[in-house]
Amino acid sequence: MTAWQGVLFDLDGTLVDSAPDFVATLEIMAAARGLPPVSSEQLRPHVSKGSRAMLAAAFGQIDEVEREQWIPEFLDTYEQLLGDFAPPFAGVADMLDQLDATRTPWGIVTNKPEYLAVQVLDKLGWSERCAVLIGGDTLSTRKPDPQPLLVAVERLGLEPAAVVYVGDDERDIIAARAAGMPSIAALWGYRLPDDHPDQWGADRLAGDLSEMLHDVQWPAR
Repeated sequence: MTAWQGVLFDLDGTLVDSAPDFVATLEIMAAARGLPPVSSEQLRPHVSKGSRAMLAAAFGQIDEVEREQWIPEFLDTYEQLLGDFAPPFAGVADMLDQLDATRTPWGIVTNKPEYLAVQVLDKLGWSERCAVLIGGDTLSTRKPDPQPLLVAVERLGLEPAAVVYVGDDERDIIAARAAGMPSIAALWGYRLPDDHPDQWGADRLAGDLSEMLHDVQWPAR
C-alpha cells in the first residue's frame, strides 16, 4: 500500500457490515405498526442506497409520502442501537493496521449523516486513527458529487491522483472519477441484482478484503 499516499473509504458496505443494525431498526418500526418483520435478505441489497431506499424495501406497501415522514424515527431508532450488531467486515482490521503501519493516512467519505458516522467510529475505536471524516451532511453536496472527496483529499494535504477511493456503490465510483481519483469497487458490499460493478468504470474490482492487503491489487499508479 506504500505506493499510495492516502486511502479513502466509504463506510457502510465497505468497512462496516451495518446491515444487521438496520434490520434491527426496521424490525422495531415494523413491530410498532403491526407490520410484517423485515428479513436480512430483503434489506441487505439496499443498505448502501440510504434511508429512503431501506424504508422502501422494508415497507413498500406504505405510501411514499408517509414513508418520508418516518425518516427521523428511522434515524433516531438506529442511533439508539448503532453498532450493537454491526461489525467491521472480516479483514478490515488487518487492512487498517497495515495502513497505519506504513503511515499511510486513511479516511472516510460516506453519505451517512456525520453525527452517526462519528458514533460508528467512536464505537469501533477508529476516531483517533481516521485522518478525515466527511459525512453526507458535512457539506452542501454528497456523493455522487465529487466535492466530498475533493474536500477530504484537501484535508489530507494530498492531490486527488495520489489517493485511492474504495466503495461498494456506483455513486462511489462516479464521485471518484469526477474527482480525478483512482477507485476500487468493493464487491463484498451491498448491491441490487441489477447492479453491475464491472460497468461502473472503477480502476479495479476487489472481490474480498484479502486482496486489499497486497500492493499488487491496488490500481497501477
